[in-house]
Amino acid sequence: MRYEIIGKNGFQPTESINAYIEKRLNKIISLFDARSIDNVRVVLSVYKTFSKVEVTIPAPYVLLRSEVKDPDMYAAIDKSVDKLSQQIRKHKTKIRHHFEKGGKNPAFSKEFDAEAMDKEVKASSLVKQKKFAIKPMSVDDAIAQMELSGHDFFIFLDLETFDPQIVYRREDGDYAVIHATPEVTKLK
Repeated sequence: MRYEIIGKNGFQPTESINAYIEKRLNKIISLFDARSIDNVRVVLSVYKTFSKVEVTIPAPYVLLRSEVKDPDMYAAIDKSVDKLSQQIRKHKTKIRHHFEKGGKNPAFSKEFDAEAMDKEVKASSLVKQKKFAIKPMSVDDAIAQMELSGHDFFIFLDLETFDPQIVYRREDGDYAVIHATPEVTKLK
């Protein structure tokens, strides 16, 4: 198993941070069979008001990824581990199904399987639904509407194609657009 720990924005990880990361992530890795995961990538960034920890674990049949911001680097590492643990528990059945289907060895350690029988995490339930009319407009108008509504995203129809689009505010403060095109399938 190889840990790739990278510092960004002028941050150089110290030996103590590297050791802490490995210690905390070993708890996540231990949930899997020892041969299931080859490497773990951790990117540490420091900004004026917060630290950001990005962890990527290419596990079998699923890519585990967490991105957490916190004023304290160690707290961000802990939150990232908690987030990854929750993802594993949520997708446990799906991953196991893929392994059994492919005739491969189990993905999870026996300890995790025994523990998970007691603490199965259930998906959140739908708590609210909204209906609203989406109107044709330009991307600039959609951004203005989004800002006026106070939301982080806004759904609209493209002025030219009338395809649905979603404009959203990225974590870095910039904007992005998701172009949705209807998939047309032929009926037999």
